[in-house]
Amino acid sequence: MESKFVDEEIKYIGSQLAPHWIYKNFGICGDAIVSFIGEMDVKLTEMVDIEDVLTNSPIYSKKMVSFIIEQFGISLSECVVRQRFLMCIIIEELRKIVGDKFKIRRSGDDIFVNIDGVDKKLSVSIATQSITSCLIHTGLNIDPTGAPVDACGLTTDLGITDVETFAKNVMKRYIEEDTEISEATSKVRGV
Repeated sequence: MESKFVDEEIKYIGSQLAPHWIYKNFGICGDAIVSFIGEMDVKLTEMVDIEDVLTNSPIYSKKMVSFIIEQFGISLSECVVRQRFLMCIIIEELRKIVGDKFKIRRSGDDIFVNIDGVDKKLSVSIATQSITSCLIHTGLNIDPTGAPVDACGLTTDLGITDVETFAKNVMKRYIEEDTEISEATSKVRGV
């Protein structure tokens, strides 16, 4: 599995969650994770989460760091499990930076940070299946201005200014977990 942090800003509009988007745009063929920073504006027409469509819940944030993962040869159920451990990795990396200053919790595929007694949403995330692969998108607010929910940001609220290094650490950890999963499945005998 390969990773790439994209230096130029990319506005995430939902259409990037597509098979081979990483390959077509960055030349990485096969399992991959990329990260980039930019505005997020996902209209209902681009929504993958049908629940969000039914509840008329578009997604917006002035600035987010996004992660897109594409993996081949896994089921949608396994993809959702991987999405959940990505969220756990993100929380662990956040705690390395902010320590116990904030109460950070995961509920399903969402991350919340308690700020002044109020749980504020830090993340958006979705896992889905294409005709050839499984895909995950996770976005973390950097500046949540304009978000349609009570949200917080990595920089605006948690004081994290080096978002690029944070994103690279998350991707490195995800690849390590992916490698360890592969190794764990190949070192045991069947019973």
